[in-house]
Amino acid sequence: MADILVVDDDHTVREVVASYLRAGGHEVAEVADGEAALAAMRARRADLVVLDLMLPGIDGLEVCRRLRESGDVPVIMLTALGAETDRIMGLGLGADDYVTKPFSPRELVLRVDSVLRRAGQRAEPTDVVLTDGDLVVDTARHEATRAGQPLPLTVREFDLLRFLVANAGTAWSRDDLLREVWGWSIGDQSTVTVHVRRLREKVETDPTRPARLVTVWGVGYRWEAS
Repeated sequence: MADILVVDDDHTVREVVASYLRAGGHEVAEVADGEAALAAMRARRADLVVLDLMLPGIDGLEVCRRLRESGDVPVIMLTALGAETDRIMGLGLGADDYVTKPFSPRELVLRVDSVLRRAGQRAEPTDVVLTDGDLVVDTARHEATRAGQPLPLTVREFDLLRFLVANAGTAWSRDDLLREVWGWSIGDQSTVTVHVRRLREKVETDPTRPARLVTVWGVGYRWEAS
């Protein structure tokens, strides 16, 4: 059971989503706007936030940005059909998943459970430390450093970095990465593209000419060990 905050200005959407999540065994709080969402998170931090992009006042993108500043709570965004730019911006801010409206409430519950499961797996301690030149990826502490300096990675960026470094030299398609890193059998390949770009900004000396996280044309991406 998890504590979930549902943020949507549409009462019907909130009611349906909340009822399905409660049926799935979760505790659910509901709010209708961004300001209320931030206040609710300050009062009692949820385990996951289901967040609509189109909110009155503070919009979903700004709420996601502020949530990311204060921690790494998983966020699933609800986006309008065809709102690809907003979706990519949300992923760039660190959202863990997105669901396009109109959506199946059952699918949303499955997405919630999948994100929570991945978050739980990340919390399990291990003793694996991956090193590649000046880069150190500590899976037990769930942190990465470059030249001794901490890298400000989102949860999803860390998962991608850990997977690529652990499998250096192997080329992976975007579909491979969706499945192997985040456990998605179906997903938007732009998710991978956005996170590769953001990861390059943090691990490459020159992100416009990547030497570590390289593109394999016609295939996908490969991590080049130092």
